[in-house]
Amino acid sequence: MKRSVLIVLVLMFALVAIPSFAGPVPSKTASNQSLDSRTADLAMVRDVVANEQVAKVLAGHGFTQEQVDQRLAKLSSQDLHQLAQNLDQLQAAGITQQEWIWIGIGALAVLIIVVATS
Repeated sequence: MKRSVLIVLVLMFALVAIPSFAGPVPSKTASNQSLDSRTADLAMVRDVVANEQVAKVLAGHGFTQEQVDQRLAKLSSQDLHQLAQNLDQLQAAGITQQEWIWIGIGALAVLIIVVATS
């Protein structure tokens, strides 16, 4: 009985040690992206860059609107498409007022529990 358990454990560890290989996945879009698609991606990115808050941050880093437009124009179609697809995943830095309120409520709840238990 002990021997069969030992064999099962050895086989299980041996199978776990076998490396797994995934197929290659391209990290960028196809190179035959149409001109209309590039124009749409460029318009989407420029809309975000034109946002007042984004423009202030870029200006704070020393970028003018013209410099941003020039750099966007230099992006490859694949990079521009990837940027446009990932815009919704970008998050603003810092904590919002609503998050501060929840932090305050949590801190108050902890304080009440500590006072009540002591």
